[in-house]
Amino acid sequence: MRLELPGLFDLQVNGFGGVDFNAPGLTAERAAEALERMRTTGVTRCLPTLITSSFEQFSANARVLARMRSEAITGIHMEGPYLSPDEGARGAHSREWIAPASVDDFKRRQDAAAGRIVLVTLAPEVAGAMTLIEHLVESGVRVAIGHTTADTRRIGDAISAGATLATHLGNGCAQMLPRHPNVIWELLAADTLFASLIVDGHHLPPATVKAMVRAKGPQRTMLVTDATAAAACMPGTYAIGGVACELDAEGRVSLPGTPYLAGSALTLDRAIANTVRFTGLSVDDVIPMASRIPARYLGTTPSGTVSADWDPERHELHIRRVTA
Repeated sequence: MRLELPGLFDLQVNGFGGVDFNAPGLTAERAAEALERMRTTGVTRCLPTLITSSFEQFSANARVLARMRSEAITGIHMEGPYLSPDEGARGAHSREWIAPASVDDFKRRQDAAAGRIVLVTLAPEVAGAMTLIEHLVESGVRVAIGHTTADTRRIGDAISAGATLATHLGNGCAQMLPRHPNVIWELLAADTLFASLIVDGHHLPPATVKAMVRAKGPQRTMLVTDATAAAACMPGTYAIGGVACELDAEGRVSLPGTPYLAGSALTLDRAIANTVRFTGLSVDDVIPMASRIPARYLGTTPSGTVSADWDPERHELHIRRVTA
């Protein structure tokens, strides 16, 4: 079945096609290569995501991305360093650079990024989080909750202060949680929060994806890849921000010798196909989760169009042509 869909929009991509946006020595040329490879999967707009690092490393990479004139870059997603330092919740973020939330620190980072940070993921329980959330909202920067061990009260406070998104819901939390209450239930139940999901079959089981989409509703659900340099590559060893990660033959990206995931090798066209298969929704219902809904969340629109073939029996989406 031939489809014409809006250009896809990925709110969280750490790298792609062998290129790590967090790598020391990142160049505009290398970043452009990653964007071009993403385009072949239907992605015409994205937020390159810079994770927890030193200010010097963050600012160097932010400057590279901010100076690029590519229309594919809608802004920068800053994930950390204001995150939980705990194992599991921290994920692949380096404990060394985890820091309290600070308006002054964020202003330095935003200056380095030439004002192009449009989304910040933080943990509500870290010191200074509420003051920073209020500052971000006043500045027009979207705030997401993620990599957190926050309790019910802290999550409620963050939402009241202006947080509007749960980053990769169901991930970036402790490996073992109480049945209830816990951070997943709280974020899932918050009616004002959008949720982004990594639907690669590794971050969330199919039944979990189905239940989460039912709870949030398709209009408040966004698909992201959280892709690393391993995306669209063969199995092997890669890196995210100088931290080694391994892509196995099943497509799982993890920190070597641990049970912890380290981003993904997912592409957004595959995320659409997986979501159709996991939820039973139609492809027409799922496509907006990877295009119009994330664009609207950021106050913009998708760019260009994508021609694709949809195989409803195999649940496969094949990109034919991207026009932007």
